[in-house]
Amino acid sequence: MRGSSVALGVALASACDNATAAGRTVDAVVISGLVDAASLLGIARRSVGSAPVALYLHENQLLYPRAPGQRHDDDPALANWRSVEAAEVVWFNSAFHRDALFVAIDELLDRQPEPVARQRLEARHVDSQVLWPGVEAVQLIDGSRSPRQMPTVLWNQRWDHDKNPRSVMAALDACARDGLPFELIIAGDDQHNASTEIAELLPALERRIVHRGHLPSDRYSEVLLRSDVVVSAADHEFFGIAVVEAIAAGAIPVLPDRLSFPELVPERWHEPVLYEQGQLRTAVARVLANVDAARDATKGLRDTMRRFDVVEAAARHDAAVDSLLHRVHRV
Repeated sequence: MRGSSVALGVALASACDNATAAGRTVDAVVISGLVDAASLLGIARRSVGSAPVALYLHENQLLYPRAPGQRHDDDPALANWRSVEAAEVVWFNSAFHRDALFVAIDELLDRQPEPVARQRLEARHVDSQVLWPGVEAVQLIDGSRSPRQMPTVLWNQRWDHDKNPRSVMAALDACARDGLPFELIIAGDDQHNASTEIAELLPALERRIVHRGHLPSDRYSEVLLRSDVVVSAADHEFFGIAVVEAIAAGAIPVLPDRLSFPELVPERWHEPVLYEQGQLRTAVARVLANVDAARDATKGLRDTMRRFDVVEAAARHDAAVDSLLHRVHRV
């Protein structure tokens, strides 16, 4: 957040200059939320010229939970605010993310030493658009699942503090101690602090773990299609690609009733899928006690993940760029 805008600004300016020299024009610029767009454009603006700028926020530093021992720092959050102000339009990966960010910016500005006018910020909120990221969902929805005697629980999220793996593993440990049958797949990067947490929390689960660690894409698809249940206890989630992948593959989701999850799951399935704060263990146990009943209760949910597929997402993103060009250049 602090340094990338300089290197990327120089690179962007060079790319735009090269395009102009070759007789091409830069129609639009799309900037990630992990870059200070205002600083980048300050370096590259002459080369970018009149090309409109869209900011795509899949993350932000105002709402990202601090890691244990991490000090408070408003500078990255202020970079996000500058980026929102610098762009012609702001795109978000979920409606939850959009609404939460503008509330957080308001609170950030309240802490500034001088009053900040909010009219431009309010206009950005009104004009912003939700563009879900593309997920390779269709191939998973159409993939064949093999019946299994032992229910398979999947953890396919980052093993980081904001995904709260400790709560998930504690709930599964409790289910194991209660004698509920299941095997466990831990798919993904678990190299940060997993060894310590495994040692502390999973003595009863070691014999149930059938895979742990990163998987190549073909093996990952196989794992998704053999999984019966996917669990999350995330403290932070602006979209949830891993969860969408698992649902598309036919896993029964056990998800918090907050963050972006109510947006991923159509309201028809909220009751059997989303659990209230403090009810994770109960929710997981209910599913594992009768997987067939849980599958009946979520029948049809798998197919709704088609709306997140990459083909549909690409069309929406292309249309958003076209709309931006029309709005700015009236083409």
